[in-house]
Amino acid sequence: MQFAVLGSGSRGNATLVKSGKTCLMVDCGFSVKETVARLARLDCAAESISAILVTHEHSDHSKGVGAFARKYDIPVWATRGTETNARFGKLSKLNRLNAEQGFELGDLQIQSYPVPHDAREPCQFCFTDGNKRLAILTDAGSITPHMEQLISGCDALMLECNHDRDMLWEGLYPQSLKQRVAGQFGHLSNAQAAAFLNRINTSALQQLVAMHLSEKNNTQPLARYVLSDALDCDPDWVQFADQDEGLDWQTI
Repeated sequence: MQFAVLGSGSRGNATLVKSGKTCLMVDCGFSVKETVARLARLDCAAESISAILVTHEHSDHSKGVGAFARKYDIPVWATRGTETNARFGKLSKLNRLNAEQGFELGDLQIQSYPVPHDAREPCQFCFTDGNKRLAILTDAGSITPHMEQLISGCDALMLECNHDRDMLWEGLYPQSLKQRVAGQFGHLSNAQAAAFLNRINTSALQQLVAMHLSEKNNTQPLARYVLSDALDCDPDWVQFADQDEGLDWQTI
């Protein structure tokens, strides 16, 4: 099983998960032109995408879904809340997803799970090829016991480290936005991500990728220090999904 990131952050998000002949895209927050260009950097043709899974309706995750799916005739999976609130336009292959649904697409088995975020019916995903397990956790303001149980023991984890709390509270965001970001339905901080790692079983963890870093309220060195300290690992072992450069293919 492999995974890669086209880009991660407030200006657009898209992740690829691949096994055998199946290549899934999680979210599409870029224009069609930009998505195709970023796929090309990963030597991946748009026509090879088997399906798009949408986590929630916020534009940095969904704005390119409809146009990209129509252009390349790709099925889309989303919850009712996401479908209702996202601006997909007419889609001939729209599949309604339960936020706690297990299902198979080609060579991958997927488990969706609900997350606390200020969207209508947000979810995230765990993937397995029957051998290794990959979990994605971004766009969540807090951690539930169900999330811990589901992700514990995974082989690879893509984990939100949106902000450093001090940078956020001392920064230039309006107070209302600071409260939203740091709230129960906002985004995970570096400290929250580290505490989560301390609570779950990480004995099988081969790869940790920090995701959705704020360009104004976080830095890679800050996130790297906190995460590596939580795992007691070499700081250079922690990887990052960049907003502009994404992350090249990783093999689990």
